[in-house]
Amino acid sequence: MNPEDLQKLATMTMPFGKHKGVLLADLPGNYLGWFAREGFPKGEMGRLLALMYELDHNGLRELLRPLRGGR
Repeated sequence: MNPEDLQKLATMTMPFGKHKGVLLADLPGNYLGWFAREGFPKGEMGRLLALMYELDHNGLRELLRPLRGGR
């Protein structure tokens, strides 16, 4: 992981699926868990979703708050 990945989680939106258009940082934990069970996509998006899953699973979503302007 690099610091740019955290910024991407706070600014990039989900490009496909049920939650298309939702910020990666706002994806629900059960959706991230589904990817963890079924497999993350290839490439950067999969890497970012896996990182967001780890943050959510370990109760670390608050780390993204400063990058989101406090929200």
